[in-house]
Order: sequence, then structure tokens, then C-alpha cells
Amino acid sequence: MLFINTRPPDRAKPLTQQLQQLGHEVLLLPLLELTPIALHATLIAQFERLNQADVVVVVSPTAAQIGIQYLSALNISLQMLPQCKWIAVGEKTAQVLAQAGIQADIPCVENSEGMLQLPVLQNPSMQIVAFWRGEGGRQFMMEELAAHGVEILNMLLYQRSLPNSSVVQAQVMCERLQDNGLNAVFVPMTSEASWKNWKRICVQHHVALSRFIYLPLGQRLTDMLHADLADKKATSISPISDLKPATIHAVMLKGHTK
Repeated sequence: MLFINTRPPDRAKPLTQQLQQLGHEVLLLPLLELTPIALHATLIAQFERLNQADVVVVVSPTAAQIGIQYLSALNISLQMLPQCKWIAVGEKTAQVLAQAGIQADIPCVENSEGMLQLPVLQNPSMQIVAFWRGEGGRQFMMEELAAHGVEILNMLLYQRSLPNSSVVQAQVMCERLQDNGLNAVFVPMTSEASWKNWKRICVQHHVALSRFIYLPLGQRLTDMLHADLADKKATSISPISDLKPATIHAVMLKGHTK
């Protein structure tokens, strides 16, 4: 079995190490690279409006790190934001926030659907929700809230792109796939942007999408993969509810026995 770790480099290492300890072969192929966006007039104005926000949604550890850094740079203290409720997409994001003294709610399923189910977003008096996010991320969640009359403070803190290093790693992946003994290849999918970049890599290297067993995070991404792969009967899709090594290990063992 081979696990292709598609997580950004700063989040890939712990998962790689623990899966290797469990006996899995792991190949690093990051599908997203996160680059901070410098403070500019629009972003500064958005930070200055945080005292009006009911909820701040923080979508990644990177968003948390950059957001906290920019709060400090603009001399905005947490005491100036007493009304804000905080949501972290997952435990690692919440840990970054906690180091700055911010306690955040965490969804059971670490994605947009999971966050939308949190009680803090069910408050009918909620008027403004701020998002600390990257370009192209969480569109679904923002659209859902906007459809219910919520004003969105869309704070773009970083850019997301396919890393140049992954072009080289994709070639390594293709060489490994030529090994006839390598039958089960597992690929986690954690966002729509990652999925688009993965399809781009497969097209460029003439690799069939149906060659892999996909582990999409959450129902919406699962539905997206099913729709895109509907005509590829050999494709296996095994949804996951989180990115914990134990969860992925169990799904890989189950998928390998099918």
C-alpha cells in the first residue's frame, strides 16, 4: 500500500511520520502551497471592523498564525473584540489560537459542513461573520451564511497554489505507480482546490484518475468526487471524518481488503 500525502508541507510531516510508524509507505505530494498576503488598505479596514463581527471563522493553522500576527501589527487586542465568538476548523487551528489566548469552538467534522452545524452559527441574531482564510477557500460556507442574510467579512490572508516542487514529485509518483506490485494507492482530498490541482497533475502525467483510492474529507467533497468520477467504475471512494493517522490507517486497511 502507498499513501500519497497531499497536505501542505507544514501539516504533512506529523501525518507522514505516524503512518510510517504504522507500516505504510508514504510519498509526499503537496497539492497546496500557502503564501501570506501582505497587509493592504482593504485588509486593514477589515481588521478594524472585527469589533463589529459576531463570529470569526479561522479556516487553517496558517490563517490563525497570519491573523494573529496582523492583529498585533495593527495594535488590535483581544480586549477590543469582547463580543467575538471564534470557530477553528480543527484541533491544530484551535491550538494556534489558544496560544494567543483565544478559545475556539471546533466541529466534529473538520470542514465547512461541520462548522456550519456548530450552535454558534445557529444564532438568529447573528449579523456579521468574519473569515480568516486563503484565496479560493470556504466559498460554500460563505455562500450558505450569506443566503441567510449574514454579512460576510471576507478576509483573505494567504494565496493557495500548486507547489512547484510537486511537479517533480508527480514524476516520482508516476515511477512508483509503474511498480506492478503496488496495487492500492490512497490519496486524501481535503478541499476543492486540492482536488482541482490533483486532476491537473493526473492529466499532465497521463495517469488515470480511477487508478487511486480516494479519501475525501466530509460529505460535500465526497459528493464532488462521485460526480467527477461517475463514469470511472473502478474508482474507490472512502470518505473520512478527520485527518487523524488512526482514522486514515483504519480506512486504508479496510480499503486494502476490498
